[in-house]
Amino acid sequence: MNTILQLAPQNVWKHFYSLTRIPRPSGYMEKITEFLIDFGKGLGLESFVDEAGNVIIRKPATPGMENRKGVILQAHMDMVPQKNNDTVHNFTEDPIETYIDGDWVKAKGTTLGADNGLGVAAIMAVLEDGNLKHGPLEALITKDEETGMYGAFGLKPGTMQGQILLNLDSEDEGELYIGCAGGIDITATLEYKEETPAADLTARKITLKGLRGGHSGLEINQGRGNANKLLARIVHDLLIEFDSQLANFEGGNMRNAIPREAHAVLVFNPEDTEGLEEYIKEYEAQLNEEYASIESGILLQIEEVELPAAIVPEEIQDNMINVLMACQNGVMRMIPTVPDTVETSSNLAIVTIDGGKVAIKILARSSCDTMKDFLADSLTSCFAMAGMKVELSGSYSGWQPNVDSPILHAMKLSYKQQFGVEPAVKVIHAGLECGIIGAACPGLDMISFGPTLRSPHSPDERALIPTVAKFYDFLVATLEQTPEK
Repeated sequence: MNTILQLAPQNVWKHFYSLTRIPRPSGYMEKITEFLIDFGKGLGLESFVDEAGNVIIRKPATPGMENRKGVILQAHMDMVPQKNNDTVHNFTEDPIETYIDGDWVKAKGTTLGADNGLGVAAIMAVLEDGNLKHGPLEALITKDEETGMYGAFGLKPGTMQGQILLNLDSEDEGELYIGCAGGIDITATLEYKEETPAADLTARKITLKGLRGGHSGLEINQGRGNANKLLARIVHDLLIEFDSQLANFEGGNMRNAIPREAHAVLVFNPEDTEGLEEYIKEYEAQLNEEYASIESGILLQIEEVELPAAIVPEEIQDNMINVLMACQNGVMRMIPTVPDTVETSSNLAIVTIDGGKVAIKILARSSCDTMKDFLADSLTSCFAMAGMKVELSGSYSGWQPNVDSPILHAMKLSYKQQFGVEPAVKVIHAGLECGIIGAACPGLDMISFGPTLRSPHSPDERALIPTVAKFYDFLVATLEQTPEK
């Protein structure tokens, strides 16, 4: 028996446990889709998959509640597949192994999948419970949110019937989100002709790891180390100090996760390697000192490896490292009227330099569309100066807040009645699906809320146990107090 099954509320945690048994990394939605459809049909509810691959389940109103506004309960079925370097785990086949650490539920060396598994589990609990009071309900469980919000983008107008959308994908209990950032993917590429290194050279692999990583929106304001940025800085100095040449560079693997690890292979003249290991050791100490209040245990390792068959031409090498050094990463601007909330940011997410090809991927975010466009143009200009081809894709607008929202006022009152305090009302610096779904379903009254999670896109992801019960109780009360049509 897994210990999370004993947690309260058991009807939520049992469904979350079942989700941890089903591999569901973004891009591999077949098993989870089948599971959710079987669940809905097993309850005797209308259940189907739309053209975009979203799962939709409808539950009629309880007797006497037919005149309430219809509510769409929305979450996404996929999870971010991140693991520690020394963890053996296949996200397409293996279940997530969970454990309890004090007040937190964590996973063993991998992401937990509470983002957005706890939201899906709460929806399943509502659909299953025949004793709840609620108006007409629709569950909208979208596919592949983490890699591009493809399910939300593919939702056809007219598919959903509700007037209120409750998005269960935010990560601080006690906070109601009424707006979110938009985003755009920026991909810069370059092809080059490789050179053959002299046979008398020697090669070293430089590995940077031990960073916290995390969500590239929610945690971008914390100043965490970006492995790609830091390794570019290290390589830049090694090229100069030790007259070396770059063979390859690789870091990051998710567009919306702050990269935690990166490595590069450089070639040296044997006579130039004296003091190299000491230099790396000193650099490691320097980074740990610089990030002492943010990161812990940054590791910078060097090992001798076989001489690679090809290296990057010097001019290309210098241009690529320079562009990595120069491109915007992190917070660009806070919201002028809400100075404690990030408005515009970028994440240098994925870098690959190998085999005659360079690919750099960045996710830029902003709750202001014009600033998002400006940031994209700035990054395009930076990469263009290095001779790179730039492609912009997956652009989506932010969700503009409505402070006069009827469901917002009802939920604020309900929260205070239940817990004795006012909930915080915020705009989130992350790409919630609300704005995209709202475009397909004009006029929706939308709120996002959820239990407290931390580091959701890293192996440090964890869910705060006491907040799950509060989150679910609040959801149930909200459904019972839904306004009339």
